[in-house]
Amino acid sequence: MSVLDDLKMIHERDAQDALGIAEKQASYLKHEFGVELKLGKPIKNVVLAGMGGSALPGAFMTSWPGLSVPFEISRNYNLPSYVGPETLVISSSYSGNTEESLAALEEAKASGASIIVIAAGGQLMEKAKAGDYPFYEIPGGIQPRMSTFYFLKAFVDIFESLGLAAAGSAQELNQASGWLSSQLANWLPDVPTDKNPAKQIALELLGKSVVMYSGPKLFPAANKWKICFNENAKNIAWSNYFPELNHNEFLGWTSHPVDKPYAVVELRSSLEHPRTQKRFEVTERLLSGKRPSPEVVEVQGETLLQQLLWAANMGDFVSLYLALLNGLNPTPVDLIEKFKRELG
Repeated sequence: MSVLDDLKMIHERDAQDALGIAEKQASYLKHEFGVELKLGKPIKNVVLAGMGGSALPGAFMTSWPGLSVPFEISRNYNLPSYVGPETLVISSSYSGNTEESLAALEEAKASGASIIVIAAGGQLMEKAKAGDYPFYEIPGGIQPRMSTFYFLKAFVDIFESLGLAAAGSAQELNQASGWLSSQLANWLPDVPTDKNPAKQIALELLGKSVVMYSGPKLFPAANKWKICFNENAKNIAWSNYFPELNHNEFLGWTSHPVDKPYAVVELRSSLEHPRTQKRFEVTERLLSGKRPSPEVVEVQGETLLQQLLWAANMGDFVSLYLALLNGLNPTPVDLIEKFKRELG
């Protein structure tokens, strides 16, 4: 029996039931925020000011459904110089106390931009109420990286309401929720390793630094895997995407010892550009023997949305199982909290 089939061990190490939260995430896509959004002036560009797990869901919007105006994610204290009265700034922070998001909010006010706030509470919630800004309240009690689908639903509601995303996007998200729930049943703890692809991948990654690759359309999901390996499994990981990596990182595999301490995971999609799909094949052939053979994940789903959700949620399960294999409780992020305290 695989160690990952020991339900007693899983229960003991996963003390905050992160696996149970991962199982519920599909339902977050149906969350109703109850906000009637009216800004009263035209929007010519959008900036999302957020960090870490509070910015990650915004990257999904660049892939699906896509926006009709320029959209940028600002992971910084400062906003882009073009921000002005025709900009929508979304200040996003799960805790509501992220100092970069708070600083960006003050810049947004000074620039005359329209402002929307997304948070589970904290100072951002207080500032939203004080400034009478539209406020999308994320349910609390979970880690930011596990709230991705709440944020995704908020973004879709916002952009569809403003006519910046395709009509029907929220309905498509709702429909995808039920489909995803049926798919993730294959990754649950009580499914034995020989039938559980998430457990199988985690076992292959044990003891390795993980390099995540995808095409541009699935890069938001690949980057979520990277973040979840970092925070859930406390495991170093990186991410990149085709075709960009063929112009630089590709050569990085060709020197040094062949037996490198890495594991390569590739999220492959039938919906990527045909030339991007060919790049996976040619790269694998030319780097054979120079890097570890990739763990190829053929992402499931008929639509891009389904594939993004499927890939993102599977990454949660893989990273959580890797945390358990590493002998760790996946939920706490003690060093990040210590860093914030020492930063003051």
